[in-house]
Amino acid sequence: MPESSPPPRSWFCWGLDAAEWDLMIVSTCIKLLLFPAYHSTDFEVHRNWLAITHSLPISQWYYDTTSEWTLDYPPFFAYFEKLMSIPASFVDPKIVDLNNLQYDAWSVIAYQRTTVILTELVLGAALVRFIRGSVDPPTQRIISASIFLHPGFLIVDHIHFQYNGFMFGILLWSILMARNGNKLFSGVIFAVLLNFKHIFMYLAPAYFIYLLRSFCLSPNGRIEIKNFLSLANAVIGVFLVSLGLNHAYWAPNFWALVTTADRLILRYAQVTGANFSVNLPGVASTSRGLVGDTVFAILPNVKPIHTFAITIAFQSIWLLKLWFSPTYKSFLTALTLCGYTSFLFGWHVHEKAILLVLVPLSLLAAERQAYFRTFILATVAGIFSLFPLLFTAGESPIKVLYSIVWVLMVYAPLTRRVYEFPKSLSYVILDTLEKLYFAGFPVLLLFTSVFPIIIAAAMEFLPLMCISVYSAVGLVWGFLRLMHIYLNEETTYQGQLSALG
Repeated sequence: MPESSPPPRSWFCWGLDAAEWDLMIVSTCIKLLLFPAYHSTDFEVHRNWLAITHSLPISQWYYDTTSEWTLDYPPFFAYFEKLMSIPASFVDPKIVDLNNLQYDAWSVIAYQRTTVILTELVLGAALVRFIRGSVDPPTQRIISASIFLHPGFLIVDHIHFQYNGFMFGILLWSILMARNGNKLFSGVIFAVLLNFKHIFMYLAPAYFIYLLRSFCLSPNGRIEIKNFLSLANAVIGVFLVSLGLNHAYWAPNFWALVTTADRLILRYAQVTGANFSVNLPGVASTSRGLVGDTVFAILPNVKPIHTFAITIAFQSIWLLKLWFSPTYKSFLTALTLCGYTSFLFGWHVHEKAILLVLVPLSLLAAERQAYFRTFILATVAGIFSLFPLLFTAGESPIKVLYSIVWVLMVYAPLTRRVYEFPKSLSYVILDTLEKLYFAGFPVLLLFTSVFPIIIAAAMEFLPLMCISVYSAVGLVWGFLRLMHIYLNEETTYQGQLSALG
């Protein structure tokens, strides 16, 4: 059989083939068309940070209160803003004027949108490298393209406005180093990432156990002094360079389900007169949709120490498994589960934190049918949970149509690669129930689109609650699925990632 010819190479000398250039050009054009779209208050937040880092000495960056949007990200992100403020001062000096609050001229919109596109190339470069060294390049090309074009990044970064693509690019470079066996660089890059945004601490336990067990200890448990000191010195060096239960609407996690249960029990008590002890401050607390501590009306209140204990308890399970099986695949699954656990059980989790689950989970999607189905469940629920971030009429069709097209383009080719015929009646039942769950999303979309038009403002929080709770059901089920796969099936099934060691 003749060997297949390699994909056509571009005449550019950047190591990309023609299809990869086409994908980057098309995605860039889509993002350019979104320049006039809605943007959140995060847009002014980052503009103010440009002004702070450009106008003030380093010693005053974290103390300036000219704007309510004070600089509260770690030092490396502050340096990142400083770097971007230099060309901004040439594009339009008013962008970096510390007293020019709420400045939203076209120059600042175009400049900040452009910085998101350009810095996202860090993500694109990492994804290309994942293809080059993968066990199955055609499949990895689909996964890499799906991450680069992910609706989560389009919604959160290119419309709502943030720099998640850039920071997840750093994360993927760290994971790539782990895959390639360069564990020292993997740890250093992750330490750099923590100095950009502290939310990645959710993933730190998996890194700690993986690097300790596979890099700092020999197979027989002896400490590798040289490796340990190299990693410790590098990570310490990086840091030496640096100087309420539910969020605004309920993140689609375990606590959204608990909060809903509290609402339902309260409603039952009000209708039937059942004798429940009612906490009066909790009657209004969980229905206002505001940032702040949630107080339950019937159920016992949850405190930060409770969420911390639950999170640590679950993470300890994955970390124990990782300790005894410190392979790349085990690390990637444990990493995903650590992010998943923190999202589901953490305190005051933001809905955008779901990307900490969806991005690493994408790298496992083609490992087998069980992983793929978990990936689809979590991805559909997670993307849908981000829809309320874009509440204006102009952006609603964009988020829905783009997400549908993306899911279809990812689902079809990966299904052909991983599909497994149901092995028993229980598999058929689960498959049917999951399909019924997927069928509920169009109904929920119709309800949440029409409801605000026909119902009084007093119930305006209900659509958000429905989205959060319905998405939480899928995400919790996806978590249970992934947990079962990692703890039970990995000992009997060896996929393509298992070959990486």
